[in-house]
Amino acid sequence: MLSFLTEWYKNRFSDPHAITLMFIIVGIGLALYFGAGLLAPLLIALVLAFLLEWPVAQMSRLGISRTAAASIVLVAFLGLMLILMLGLAPSIWRQSVSLVADLPTMIDKGMSIVKGLSAEYPQFISAAQLDSMMEEINKMLDTQHLLDLGKQILGYSASLLVLMVYAILVPLLVFFFLKDKEQLLKGSKRFFPDNRDLARKVWLEMDQQIFNYIRGKVIEIVIVGVVSYIVFALMGLRYSALLGVLTGLSVLIPYVGATLVTLPIALVAFFQWGFSPEFGYLMLSYGVIQALDGNVLVPLLFSDAVDLHPVVLIAAVLVFGGLWGVWGVFFAIPLASLVKAVLNAWPNAESPKMTLDSE
Repeated sequence: MLSFLTEWYKNRFSDPHAITLMFIIVGIGLALYFGAGLLAPLLIALVLAFLLEWPVAQMSRLGISRTAAASIVLVAFLGLMLILMLGLAPSIWRQSVSLVADLPTMIDKGMSIVKGLSAEYPQFISAAQLDSMMEEINKMLDTQHLLDLGKQILGYSASLLVLMVYAILVPLLVFFFLKDKEQLLKGSKRFFPDNRDLARKVWLEMDQQIFNYIRGKVIEIVIVGVVSYIVFALMGLRYSALLGVLTGLSVLIPYVGATLVTLPIALVAFFQWGFSPEFGYLMLSYGVIQALDGNVLVPLLFSDAVDLHPVVLIAAVLVFGGLWGVWGVFFAIPLASLVKAVLNAWPNAESPKMTLDSE
């Protein structure tokens, strides 16, 4: 057993380039795990700079200086974000407030339906279970709970100062990342070992894939969200803007997101129309949107993405989402692709140094 482990170690870790790659991955992983909160503005700025690098590079090829190109692209991006926020945020806020105000009525209607089912099918829903359910709902709606909720909202509002700092700091960091890209990359090489050919190979393989994934995911969110909102609004569904945004954001989580967002859409439609033809038409339309997204839009946008099994995707969402929250969920597929690229590029027993020595 010991000889087997020794031979495996020699085959996999005898190459200094492989050791360097392992230390780079472990170091970045530890920094993100323990310092993600402190480094959040820096990480957000890096992601945005990575996305905005392509238009800056195209403008630089046309003879525009990087400083001017970075300024133009950043101002255009911030203007677009401001327009989206001013256009969407008020409507979403109003619909969210309206939904909260209508919750008691929805709950009463739901409980009346449950009582009818309990009277008709006592073997499935007993009176004791119904009383217990009512008690839990009353606890959720009592005064103390509302006060606690108010305290939480005040606590969140206190973080507005942090958001204001981010609103100034992040665009400033993005500008310098775009403007001084070559200088920053050249300076950062001092902190990495010289034996990094394998790491460079993995990065070159992942660079375009990550960019294509993020670009495709943003396009997918916009298309699915806009189409869902139009369909919901045309059919007269309440809270159509809020539910459209939720449907668009649900594509961030493969398979799981669509399942989660189906519940509020079905509940709102049921409380608005009950079991009626309108309810059926809405759910059918929503199913068509999800089918077109999964079978037409995703293959079109991610045709050059790494092929990963659905089990791997769900596992990646769970693992990276548990480690880094929303950002881990958003980058679950690129991170899973990175793991696959590292495993494919890692030296093996047959050719531990063949590729690297030829370079």
